[in-house]
Amino acid sequence: MIRFVLVLLVALFPCAAAFADSGLAAVTVTTAPDGGKTYSLSLQILALMTVMSLLPAALMMMTSFTRIIIVLAILRQALGTASTPTTQTLIGLALFLTVFIMMPVFNQVYDDAVRPYMEEKMPMQEALERGSAPMKKFMLAQTRDSDLNLFAEVSGTPPVESREQVPFSLLMPAFLTSELKTAFQIGFIIFIPFLIIDLVVASVLMSMGMMMLSPLIISLPFKIMLFVLVDGWALILGTLAASFST
Repeated sequence: MIRFVLVLLVALFPCAAAFADSGLAAVTVTTAPDGGKTYSLSLQILALMTVMSLLPAALMMMTSFTRIIIVLAILRQALGTASTPTTQTLIGLALFLTVFIMMPVFNQVYDDAVRPYMEEKMPMQEALERGSAPMKKFMLAQTRDSDLNLFAEVSGTPPVESREQVPFSLLMPAFLTSELKTAFQIGFIIFIPFLIIDLVVASVLMSMGMMMLSPLIISLPFKIMLFVLVDGWALILGTLAASFST
């Protein structure tokens, strides 16, 4: 990542060398006594801004958001309520539930990496390594071995001794694939009772000779009533939150 930022700096600021010659210390790389490298504040801020631009992708590929939003979308489709709740409502609900589920992980990242780095007790590279460990643990707990093996074969990655040694480049697509599979499995289970109601209503209408009347119009209030009686929202959201427990 730092190498990419350095290349970007050279491409965007060809006069950086001239500034360095004139004594400007905004872009500097200092070698520490232990052999490590310390980057100037300007480089660290630029790297942070670059990472922040990837936050939407990280939200989908490294948290519980994908599973939650897919299950909620399938639930709306099963109810047959078209655009109710609205897409904005579902996304907001998924975001807040994601924050609720990921809060223990975020707190650990803050305590292990962000706070020591902000207090200047830890260099940036060490903070990134320690901060990525809780996220990696969460993702590994939700990732199937079959998905890890699939992407390892596709990428030609050599075998590792343990799951903790799996690189992020391999873990992220495997995690996302596992989340999609799990979300569709949960959505299938949710869809079944509403499908039964549709079949019963359609059969009754056919037996009564009311073939011109759409079964969806008749079954919609029954599906809403069933969902309300079983306290569906609390049941669905509680089940989704519990599905991430390890």
